[in-house]
Amino acid sequence: MSQLPPKNPLASPVSEGMNSRVEALDNLSMDSFWLEVENIKLSAEAEQEECSLADVKTQEEGEAEAEWLQDAGLSELLGDRGSDNDNLVLLSTLTQTQAAAVQRRLDTYSRSRRRKNKHPVRDVRDIFGVASSEETAAEKEESNPDPLWQNLQTANAQRKTQDYSCTVRNPGKEEVFNMDVAYSEQAAVLLKGSFLSEPRKLKDGNALTKFKILKGRLGVTRIGDLSAQDMKKIPTLALIELTALCDILGFELKRNKAAKLKTTEKRLFGVPLNTLLENDQKLLPNTKVPLLLQALLSCLEKRGLETEGILRVSGSQTRIKSLEQKLERDFYTGLFRWDEVHQNDVSGLLKRFIRELPAPLLTAEYLPAFAAVQNIPDLKQRLQALNLLILILPEPNRNTLKALLEFLSKVVAREKNNKMNLWNVSTVMAPNLFMHKGLPNKIPEGKEKQLAEGAADVVRMMIHYQDLLWTVSSFLVAQVRKLNESNSKRYQFCDKRIKNLLRKIHVDKDKVEKNQAEPLKTVKVHASLLLKDSLEVHLNNATRVADVLRQFQKNLCQNGWNIVNTVNLLKCNNSIECPNLLLYEVGGNIGEHCLDPDTYLLDLYHINPHAEWIIKQNPSYPRMF
Repeated sequence: MSQLPPKNPLASPVSEGMNSRVEALDNLSMDSFWLEVENIKLSAEAEQEECSLADVKTQEEGEAEAEWLQDAGLSELLGDRGSDNDNLVLLSTLTQTQAAAVQRRLDTYSRSRRRKNKHPVRDVRDIFGVASSEETAAEKEESNPDPLWQNLQTANAQRKTQDYSCTVRNPGKEEVFNMDVAYSEQAAVLLKGSFLSEPRKLKDGNALTKFKILKGRLGVTRIGDLSAQDMKKIPTLALIELTALCDILGFELKRNKAAKLKTTEKRLFGVPLNTLLENDQKLLPNTKVPLLLQALLSCLEKRGLETEGILRVSGSQTRIKSLEQKLERDFYTGLFRWDEVHQNDVSGLLKRFIRELPAPLLTAEYLPAFAAVQNIPDLKQRLQALNLLILILPEPNRNTLKALLEFLSKVVAREKNNKMNLWNVSTVMAPNLFMHKGLPNKIPEGKEKQLAEGAADVVRMMIHYQDLLWTVSSFLVAQVRKLNESNSKRYQFCDKRIKNLLRKIHVDKDKVEKNQAEPLKTVKVHASLLLKDSLEVHLNNATRVADVLRQFQKNLCQNGWNIVNTVNLLKCNNSIECPNLLLYEVGGNIGEHCLDPDTYLLDLYHINPHAEWIIKQNPSYPRMF
């Protein structure tokens, strides 16, 4: 039924020797976890006939690899020789660890097909340019195994015996989070040294390690900064990178096969996110989060954040069921009266909405992967895996999850009044995110407490580190640029060997770095929605986006530019101010990219010299006229 177990009576007893306040609060919070599980079970038993997902079937050998290759955008490698330009383009962007992950799965798939005596598939040597030989692929593997894979296996075997207790992180200390280099490449280097672990007993959010994203000269890209067209490429790249990271760390990336959903006659609860959003967008275009969820969160933010035990104290199940029926009938008519609903019942409706989704909010396919993050000993690498998983999520799921996590952060911020700290909130919400009536329960005996605390820890990380997790790593943005460039001119392979290909990529990168030595460049910045004139900008190595926006504002105030659209500007004391204008990079090797104010523009110009730079108003900023 779920990814979490039923309550074990021995799982969370209050030890007689626990005298500290922190330990007492921790055990109380775990009691809340099991109470939440019991409430979910009672609710599910009352509506057992409404299960909407079929049991996940065990996959045969090679099936998982085939699905992975399809999801990774490499489906053409599964068939006979044919047009595989798109696959070659994607392969041209991969790092060494990413290419090795692809090669291993294609090799496993090929062996499984040969065992079944089916039509031969593409030989792995043809794809990665290995020299031809009379040996079969299986013989080749036995006589000359992949040296990178051998080294990883040896290193992982050594790591499993490592004592992590001697390399514990210093709680509360700020560390650098590097997004310029692929996570799997960072992990491969770290395998030669030691990992840092964080004590799992830390329940105080203030004691958690602080991470600061290392800003390169191209700044930081957040989810939402890229165009929809470019964001569609990110999940594929993130899946390949996550798989490579798990390979390096020696963890299996577990994925369920998505099951077919049964339709429902309801309009709100138990309706797929996509369907909800399609209906809501008919009323309010560009809606990204279901209107019902927005209403539930808004009600709780206005009247429930100060309520003691909010989320933990359950409302009346009878009233909650009655309110659900009223919402189904009256929500879209605007007749539902939120001010008459008890806040604990609203929090119950919120949790019920999440649980009643036909597929888990974290998706049936990747829910096991989210749960398995707890098994990674290093906190930074747990966050790297979570960052990639969030990028893999479908956009409706990702936007809905972000709205939920932002609300949970507000609950934690009012801890003094509502008595709900970060760990309390995490333990209450974990069962609602990780338990789903349509998924099978395969919990090893004796592991209940460990898995329960691990699930709560994953929720805690998503709440506390959500700003970091909703960032698109610089190395992924660079791969998107490479894909766009290659799609426009169809990358020509002089040598199909992956190592030579990667060498050429690094040589090209060196050429770009040499070009960056150019001291000055003059470019034009457009603001067609605001002005008829363009802004001429002289770039040097110190020119940032923030400097251009300030120059734009100065020229507006002093030079009397011909303003086309004053609706998008603020007037203050007879002057014009632009505190909410953004600079976008458009075209070239990117669709559209909202730039970080700290982006150095000369560096960006050398990476994408054919782009236009356009100043626009922040779309989230309210119009004043």
